Amino acid sequence: MKYVALLALIFMAAWSTTLEAQRGGRGAAPPATPRQMAPIDVTGYWVSVVAEDWKYRMVTPKKGVFDGVPLNPEGRKVGEGWDPARDEAAGEQCKAYGAGAIMRVPGRLNISWQDDRVLKIETDAGTQTRLFRFAASSPPTESTWQGHSVAQWNVPGRSLKVVTTNLRAGYVRRNGVPYSDKTTVTEYWDLNTLPNGDQWLTVTTELVDPTYFARPYVTSSDFKKLPGPAGWNPTPCAAK
Repeated sequence: MKYVALLALIFMAAWSTTLEAQRGGRGAAPPATPRQMAPIDVTGYWVSVVAEDWKYRMVTPKKGVFDGVPLNPEGRKVGEGWDPARDEAAGEQCKAYGAGAIMRVPGRLNISWQDDRVLKIETDAGTQTRLFRFAASSPPTESTWQGHSVAQWNVPGRSLKVVTTNLRAGYVRRNGVPYSDKTTVTEYWDLNTLPNGDQWLTVTTELVDPTYFARPYVTSSDFKKLPGPAGWNPTPCAAK
């Protein structure tokens, strides 16, 4: 009988603990936040390493140079009409610094957590700020240069996936190669550590634009981690 009573007491204690956890009692651990779940750490200062499309990124190409960008006829027509002076007069000198192009602009990044569910990416080129939200939320009613970005950890690949919509129309290159406000930007962020300890961040970007592109436009941008903020130099957008 004592043995049966002891088993009953053990059962009741286990059942009580489980019930308390289900009701949100002290036995229930709070769910991990996106910051806690991060399989990679991308925070810190980074500098772009221009290893792809150097002649299109380090200098502003001439008007009408669309090499490598899958523009359709309408996109080429809009690109041929590029006028940097008109952009400046309209207050649109940041058209080449939107989410569809900012990772291609040479410069530095400062990445930090705004809170446990929002990753913040600041650029010194154009003084832009991107916010990657890890929770579903309604986009603002007004389109912006950096749009509305929803992020998720892609644990099997140890990478970060970001989908950005709600964009203002902008340029994928500073010479007026356009993307429209219907564009969806999908990014995959991957972190690699070299044998010497250097950390490199690779951002693969796909732009899908039903208005100006004949097919998706895919690029790859590399960044090397820096020891600190030395060289950080926020500068305003420039139309040319």
